[in-house]
Amino acid sequence: MGFQIAIDGPSGAGKSTIAKLVAKERGAIYVDTGAMYRALAIFFIDNGIDGDDKNLVANKVKSANVELKYIDGVQKVILNGEDVTARLRKEEVGNMASKTSSVPEVRKALLELQRDMAKKNDVVMDGRDIGTMVLPNADLKIFLTASSDVRAKRRYDELVEKGETPDFDSIKADIEERDYRDSHREIAPLKKADDAIEIDSSNMSIEEVVDEIVKAIKE
Repeated sequence: MGFQIAIDGPSGAGKSTIAKLVAKERGAIYVDTGAMYRALAIFFIDNGIDGDDKNLVANKVKSANVELKYIDGVQKVILNGEDVTARLRKEEVGNMASKTSSVPEVRKALLELQRDMAKKNDVVMDGRDIGTMVLPNADLKIFLTASSDVRAKRRYDELVEKGETPDFDSIKADIEERDYRDSHREIAPLKKADDAIEIDSSNMSIEEVVDEIVKAIKE
């Protein structure tokens, strides 16, 4: 059994960025579970599947195969043999993932792969329900959050940097809607594990958050 660090939190809290840096500090493998759900979302989008049709999603997910591969030290997400990493951050993909990740068959399709990676390696895994459902016995659990305004501003700046012209209010509304959907779904809702350390990154730098987590590991 490897050393397991679970990092949960809402969309835009900085989980992926922080988890990658903590994994590097620990010499561990970073497992981006959100990217795996987004890969399945791409599959549903490309096949014209309505994310609100739970029965159809449950049936069609059997035709999707998601893998995490490291190429030259960089994590790539492979969907049915195709590298879809560059498409993962699109808004439509995130919204589809939020809808379909509540379907039991979708979660089952990825859960075994995630747990198997944690058994064989030291991992830092981030998502919505890692500490509560995927790795309930993780050595360290972190719940990383930030205000919706801060998270919306981060996403806004990210899109502007890509040359897009986003609307801040729309981004914030989308984030708050996704928060509600993720925290109120019946299957594995977003919530802080009882034994998790909560970190609000609203007024913290990336380095400060990483330092706090590394300090918790050593304790």
